[in-house]
Amino acid sequence: MDTAAATVGGTPGRISGEGSATVPPPRTAGPAAPATATATTDAPPAWAGRLRHGAGRLRTRTAPLRAARLDPYWAAAFFFVAFTLLSLCRFRTMSFSSWDLGIFEQAVRGYAHFQAPIVDLKGPGTNILGDHFSPVLIVLAPFYRVFPSPMTLLTAQAALFALSVLPVTRAAARHLGRLPGLAIGVAYGMSWGVQKAVDFDFHEIAFAMPLIAFALEAVLRGRWTAVVCWAAPLVLVKEDLGVTAATIGALALIRTRRASPLAIGLVAFGITATAVTLGLLIPGFNGSGSYDYWSKLGTDGGGATIPLDTALRTTLWVLLPTTGLLALRSPLLLVALPTLGWRFLSHEPHYWGTDWHYNAVLMPVVFLALIDALPRIRVSARPWLRSYARHLPAAVLAAALALTTSLPLSGLTEAAAYRTPPNVTADEKLLDRIPDGATVESDVRPLSRLAHRTRVFWIGDTGGLAPDFVAVQLRDDRTPRQVLAETAARHPRSTYVVLGDTADLLVFRRTSSR
Repeated sequence: MDTAAATVGGTPGRISGEGSATVPPPRTAGPAAPATATATTDAPPAWAGRLRHGAGRLRTRTAPLRAARLDPYWAAAFFFVAFTLLSLCRFRTMSFSSWDLGIFEQAVRGYAHFQAPIVDLKGPGTNILGDHFSPVLIVLAPFYRVFPSPMTLLTAQAALFALSVLPVTRAAARHLGRLPGLAIGVAYGMSWGVQKAVDFDFHEIAFAMPLIAFALEAVLRGRWTAVVCWAAPLVLVKEDLGVTAATIGALALIRTRRASPLAIGLVAFGITATAVTLGLLIPGFNGSGSYDYWSKLGTDGGGATIPLDTALRTTLWVLLPTTGLLALRSPLLLVALPTLGWRFLSHEPHYWGTDWHYNAVLMPVVFLALIDALPRIRVSARPWLRSYARHLPAAVLAAALALTTSLPLSGLTEAAAYRTPPNVTADEKLLDRIPDGATVESDVRPLSRLAHRTRVFWIGDTGGLAPDFVAVQLRDDRTPRQVLAETAARHPRSTYVVLGDTADLLVFRRTSSR
């Protein structure tokens, strides 16, 4: 190449001074094909590019669903599915440990048919409002009228428990940040008190869970009208929760440090409602004209018989794995005092156990107390306390996950939970032979298949009525002959014969009566 010509202004591919005539550029050394092959080999496959593009579009389109403000709703939805599955699995396997589901189903069934909530399981013709005052159950009546099944009650309970996750998670995120808030919300949903309650049939305290959680969230936000609106309906859930509503009103007075008419009104309303319910309403519906559960407070001598170490151990279980004891640093924990107070006055051992549903109403209280305490502890002058507070949300979640391995939700990881055992199928076929509308004397196991379509009495408590059928479990090494003899002894004026039997269930039919 002529270096001088190129320097003067010649353009590669042109001959200087030749006008616009062009010549092909010089070829580079070496064949072109291998270079093209190398470039093709180094380039990423076309499908990989399309996959990355599709993933990017999916992330873009789902970005609104991953917004931080939706975390509480996703957490609540997750636990609704989990709790409903847990209840469905128990229903399919007839794994109920008490008669409570049958009791509440009979009450709701009465409301659904515009009748009094008569619960024959508590005694023939017993009005449930004379036992526990829970008129809130009428809310379930329209759903039960459309879907007359115990699963209607169990699904409603799952929804109510899951709904309480929403305010806990939302309050935690607002005060502590997104990830710590989500950790505490999930830990609450997986807490042992909540899991045990979901696993225990159905109970009216399911309504108290979201009411308490939303009321205390409103306390943290200083929305006092909302506090009253959420706390006041507690008097319709159960007779003792009026005192809890009054305590929430007192908490509002402590937080505002002024005589707020709303807070004072809530205190007065809660105490008055409790007094009227215990002194007038329940005795009015009760055939004996009294409140049966006074007998559970103290003993004949007036003192509590629950050992102090038992009470302290259960209280520690309520506070330690759920809040690392930091809930003790919040005035919100005052809301737990009425529930604990009834227990200290009682000699009923089930109140101090860790099974059943009795600890569920304490869970939203202790978790929201933790949420209230953590922001102040995070700026403590003590470095070790600040570090403890920063790491506690993750520790609480880890504790909940570790405990869950021995709690009901862990059963959802087992394939057997989703299969109906052959003995249950046989039991259902046998119970289907009992016609709708019949009177049945039953123990625990058959209740979930009978209460929605027959009139069921508790075994040995029919008030002298000879039922059309008797359905009992075979247990304690009793033979069918022995069970038939026991049935004849309870109803000496009637004759019963075996309608059918399975490996663990017997059904007798009345053939005559004198």
